[in-house]
Amino acid sequence: MRHDRDGRITEIGARTRTIPPALRRALQHRDRGCRFPGCGRSFGQGHHIRHWAHGGPTTLSNLALLCRRHHRAVHEEGHRVEQAPVDALLVRHDAEGLHIHARTAMPGWLGERLDVGYAIDVLHPVAARVRTAVEFDTARI
Repeated sequence: MRHDRDGRITEIGARTRTIPPALRRALQHRDRGCRFPGCGRSFGQGHHIRHWAHGGPTTLSNLALLCRRHHRAVHEEGHRVEQAPVDALLVRHDAEGLHIHARTAMPGWLGERLDVGYAIDVLHPVAARVRTAVEFDTARI
């Protein structure tokens, strides 16, 4: 266990691949649920970011909480979990007024039917130009 100058815990580790109960509690407290973007399920499994077989330690800084579905996706479907420095990204987001959280990527869809014409106009600029030209021509007639 490592502490900072003020006595706060900065790192907890174990000597085995299995996550001990104290480390699991710290992981659940830190992650508050599945860390896969847009998921947010409230409980999950500990995942070694750098795999144990490749020398990854069982430490809080090398673990992420993933729900069962996303843990399987990482191991079997080719998804990856990476650890990256986020300080510069956080500064940039603050400067731009962005507030990203676990539900940022969640769609706001409420179950209504899709307006296909509107979707094509918005998503495909060529279709929007053609439609505008057709509307303009019919207005002259």
